[in-house]
Amino acid sequence: METDSQQGGVPMSALQEGPTAVKATASSRKAHLAVSRIEPWSVMKFSFVISLVCFIILFVAVAVTYAILSTLGVFDALTTLLSQLADSGEGEEPMLNPASWFSPARVLGYTGLIGALNIILITALSTVGAMLYNLSADLVGGIDITLTESE
Repeated sequence: METDSQQGGVPMSALQEGPTAVKATASSRKAHLAVSRIEPWSVMKFSFVISLVCFIILFVAVAVTYAILSTLGVFDALTTLLSQLADSGEGEEPMLNPASWFSPARVLGYTGLIGALNIILITALSTVGAMLYNLSADLVGGIDITLTESE
């Protein structure tokens, strides 16, 4: 029979007030963070995967474009045009072979070579970039970021 006495450290009058006793504010929380270090190993793994995906997209795009242009006869027309331009008219065989320039093996081979070089360069440059960021962040403290929680 405790009417006005304290029960468990809370006065009975506060328990009877109900929801008006605690009012929630509709403000958002903010966190101020600083990116002071980027792990070069994780940057290398991430950039390798992203550049590999970009290589696959590039290779498929070139293969589809080549197939469409080949079906339309663009390469045959270019080969004929270049052969006529290089023809000396004396019955000799021309020194140029434009048909080999537009072969699927050559086009897709060069695409693979360029894609492999891009994978190596993008991975190496992003890893070096992460190391340079770490060096400069040691001098100036990194990048400050403010994160806000929205409701």
